[in-house]
Amino acid sequence: MTSQYTISQLAKAAGIPTTTVRYYERIGLLQPEDRSHGNYRLYSDESVDTLKFIRAAQSIGFTLDDVKALLGDDGKYPCCGDVQQLIEDRLADVDCRLKDLRCVQRVLKKALKKCQQSNARAHCHLIDGLS
Repeated sequence: MTSQYTISQLAKAAGIPTTTVRYYERIGLLQPEDRSHGNYRLYSDESVDTLKFIRAAQSIGFTLDDVKALLGDDGKYPCCGDVQQLIEDRLADVDCRLKDLRCVQRVLKKALKKCQQSNARAHCHLIDGLS
């Protein structure tokens, strides 16, 4: 038997705020399956799975637009060729971010080395460089 959830129960089951569930509804990632007698939106276990999928996809770098594509249209999931392009795009983003982070790491290591070699009470050169 399929469980039915109100929006707050669904959010709790998925571990996300109700505002996020409402946002996902507004952008078309999630739709209520039914309405209660009091006209409350009702969701199923499938909705919980969808929310968990969305969060998992986001955690590995997919955007909400990517998630829409991954969820497919009319219950039809995309083929590997379509998903491959999304993966390649995310990998390119990750490569770019890693390059930026390596640059930040070099700057911070250099600043730390200068701080370690200078008088601990002297004005920090990093502060001047950031100003």
